[in-house]
Amino acid sequence: MLNNAFALPWKEVVKDLGSDVGTGLAANEVKNRLTKYGDNCLPAHVKKGNLKIFLEQFDNPIIYILGVAAGLNLIFGEWLESVTVGIVILITILIGFFMEVSAVRSMETLRNIGQLECSVLRSAKVQKVPSTKIVPGDIILFGAGDVIPADARLVEKKNLEVKEAILTGESAPVGKDILSLEPNAQMTEQMNMVFKGTMVNKGFGKAVVVGTGGNTVLGEIQQLGEIAEETKAPLNKKLNQLSKRLIWVMLAFVIPMILFGFLAGKDLLVMVQTGIALAVATIPEGLPVVVTIALARGMLRLSKQQVIIKKMEAVEILGSVTMVATDKTGTLTEDAMIVHTLNFDGETFKDLDKGNYLALRNTQNKIAYEQFVLCCVLCNDITLSVDEPYRDAIDSSLFRFAENLGENPKQIKERFPEIYKLPFDEERKLMATANKKGDDSHVIFIKGAFENVTALCTKRLIGDNIVPLNNKEQWEETVDKMSSQGLRTIAMAYKEVKGSNFEKNELLNNLALIGTVGFIDPAREDVKDIVDIYKKAGVKVVMMTGDHPKTAKKIASDIGLLENGESNVMEGKDLDMANLNEEKDQNLLLGTKVFARATPKQKLELISFFQEKNNVVGMFGDGINDVPALIKADIGIAMGKRGTGAAREAADVILRDDRFGSVELAIRQGRMLFEHIRQFLIYLLSCNVAEIMTVGIAALLNLPSPLLPLQILFLNLVTDVFPALALGFGKGEEDMMDRPPRSKDEPILTNIHWKSTFIYGTSITFSVLGITLFSEFKLNLLPDQINNLAFYTLIIAQLLNIFNMPKRQASFFFNEVTKNPWVWGAIVLSVAIMVVAYLIPSISRALSLVPLDWTMLQWPVIFGLGSLLFSQFLKRINLAQ
Repeated sequence: MLNNAFALPWKEVVKDLGSDVGTGLAANEVKNRLTKYGDNCLPAHVKKGNLKIFLEQFDNPIIYILGVAAGLNLIFGEWLESVTVGIVILITILIGFFMEVSAVRSMETLRNIGQLECSVLRSAKVQKVPSTKIVPGDIILFGAGDVIPADARLVEKKNLEVKEAILTGESAPVGKDILSLEPNAQMTEQMNMVFKGTMVNKGFGKAVVVGTGGNTVLGEIQQLGEIAEETKAPLNKKLNQLSKRLIWVMLAFVIPMILFGFLAGKDLLVMVQTGIALAVATIPEGLPVVVTIALARGMLRLSKQQVIIKKMEAVEILGSVTMVATDKTGTLTEDAMIVHTLNFDGETFKDLDKGNYLALRNTQNKIAYEQFVLCCVLCNDITLSVDEPYRDAIDSSLFRFAENLGENPKQIKERFPEIYKLPFDEERKLMATANKKGDDSHVIFIKGAFENVTALCTKRLIGDNIVPLNNKEQWEETVDKMSSQGLRTIAMAYKEVKGSNFEKNELLNNLALIGTVGFIDPAREDVKDIVDIYKKAGVKVVMMTGDHPKTAKKIASDIGLLENGESNVMEGKDLDMANLNEEKDQNLLLGTKVFARATPKQKLELISFFQEKNNVVGMFGDGINDVPALIKADIGIAMGKRGTGAAREAADVILRDDRFGSVELAIRQGRMLFEHIRQFLIYLLSCNVAEIMTVGIAALLNLPSPLLPLQILFLNLVTDVFPALALGFGKGEEDMMDRPPRSKDEPILTNIHWKSTFIYGTSITFSVLGITLFSEFKLNLLPDQINNLAFYTLIIAQLLNIFNMPKRQASFFFNEVTKNPWVWGAIVLSVAIMVVAYLIPSISRALSLVPLDWTMLQWPVIFGLGSLLFSQFLKRINLAQ
């Protein structure tokens, strides 16, 4: 294999590889090289087995505590409680297992790219062989529509153009040459090479293979993708931090409780059972189920907006994104060449991509206009339709432009039948046709690179006259200005001749310059508005593209990414990530909005750099070159239509409609979801705080137990879950996208949220302990009855606790919660479940429920309502949020 084949003459490359451009390799030599180098496949990546993935799901603090609680319950013979906790553990484990199993395929598509049959010269015969059996030294042949099977040095070519956007990100097809290059030429400058996985746009090529499998540019990108450490979801991190905090809270209550009771002379077994009840009360068993269902609902909502979420956590990550890094081609632009500017002598017509045709149709250069339209249609490889396969982007754009001007290409071709064609050639950099105009009259059209076309022109069109071409410097200035605006420019010329002697030398002389045409890959219509929304939401947008700096700057200005004449565009060649020691250099990077000519490795390094600076990064991409960065980013977003299979597999989010604006909906949904998860936690934990304090204080005061372990599980898994879920069905606050993103390090619950949680939990505790004391000393009830009244009071107080969730500034009667019909439905459902549990003997016995006089049931309602009123009083005096 050769690493510097582009810097050597092709004959030397063929010789060094022991091959022959006329006969190729012999069969026995191919066999030897297959043994030496292996199949032409990307290296297989050793991935985790299903068993390992399953076992890793147990590495969760909530699972630890629930496991200990289940085991202790089993030891003490409380098998029903143990089984119930075990079911919770199993549900949590299975959810995590199936989510991760579905994600491990992210690199598989890369390994399958290009595994088709290809044409190879072996033993002096052209053969069709599987691309996996290509070896270094093979002579491969390819034409329009073929996928290049390996990295290879060109030895022969004819009008060859290769589309390399999936590797480089540059939209325009790359013209190829066979001349050797400088040893330091970058991959994007290696015009004498073709690369595995790219596709031939037009023409024909013959090349000697210099690299296969992992020793290709594609193989290097795959390896970058596999070493890119996939960032763990912020939500998972924060939930784990919260779980660890809850463990300390639980230990702070349980251990002193057991020791205090034992030293006070109480039965050790009773105190341990009470400790288990406290441990169970500390952990919100329903939280994993609530969060999972909320995430799944967010996925469903987004799928209706053409946004497919592959990993549920991605919904929440989108809501915490502080930076969006995006490719240009096909993401911010249409991935198409469209006529933008047209220059006749003395007249310039701009913004033609927006349909501004009126001035053009009314031009004073009537002859130039007529000849331009004819050149668009006749000097064109497209015959009748722009939908023809493997069409050239420039040809397609000109053909469609003529149609948009109201012309009929079919009639034009019939009026001026083609007699002779000189195909586009990289050396000439132009195309020419001869079309019959009359009995013995023909018209010659050429189009191509400005320098090459004008070198053949001696005249120019101005008004209705043909005059000498004596203002070439002015034309050069015009073309330079167009190029500085990121436009791809060509020139057109023509002449009329008598006779039919169409020798090349006769065609390409004494031509009249018609004008110049500038093409652009235009920005998508909706992108500018979305960029404005991101700015208001405090989300920074950064463009990372392999395209030309001037092109990147033009698009960035069009979409509002660069404002007020900003020009901070950095090229990949100036990007030295290994030596970013000075704060000045780092600040320069942080302030840069456009990175042009960026390689896949540089994109990956930039993502890592931004993450180190406390950014949550979302990465847009559609090509193979984007795969490493898609994996490394906190959230990878791929295009569904234009994106490669590799990009879609590596991403967390797929935009089915390829709309850049779809992610704004997802960010809004993610922010709303985080606020709902925050509400879930405050609601669930405040309920659990009440359970902990109630059980603990009752044990210290030697009161009848207001809650039994199975009753706690019943509350946490049934009664608490439905109201918490209902919070996630709300529409969220209207100003969600007018706020800056949360800090990456901000916990799910801040100090004010913990304070609110404690206040709401304390209010519930007062109501439950209050009815416990009232039932024992005022009503003189039996312990079972006291327990039941306390249990019912806790249910009512917890259900009413949901109305504490709106922010303090919101109206108590008209807010996000009270206007949510699901909340009311959840309350009715929870009450119905409690009634059913009371009426079914087996469940009633399990929950230790006893018959109560209906007059007794008024007290739980009174005490439960008192809890809500007390919480609201504390909230309104600014003690809670």
